[in-house]
Amino acid sequence: MTTEQLAVASVATQANVYFDGKCVSHTVTLADGTRKSVGVILPAALTFKTGAAEVMECVAGACEYKLAGSSEWKKSGAGQKFSVPANSSFEIRVAEAYHYICHFG
Repeated sequence: MTTEQLAVASVATQANVYFDGKCVSHTVTLADGTRKSVGVILPAALTFKTGAAEVMECVAGACEYKLAGSSEWKKSGAGQKFSVPANSSFEIRVAEAYHYICHFG
């Protein structure tokens, strides 16, 4: 199990629940205003739309993802990241729980 210590942060105690509970996350705001989301995606095939640019960092599990405009599915596992442009979307396929940190901006 990986644990990241956050020196000064606030955590939204109410979860963000998407896709009928297939994705659940909590928003974390650091002292400098940086916002992140920490969550899990359960087995599913989903499409996410982005407002801000995002970096999806896999903490545990694995996924396959495809960025908007691409026909290529790529894999991302524990310790790996992938970037999604602002005002875009990505498809994600998860076979077992995918634990992530989403870095915004």
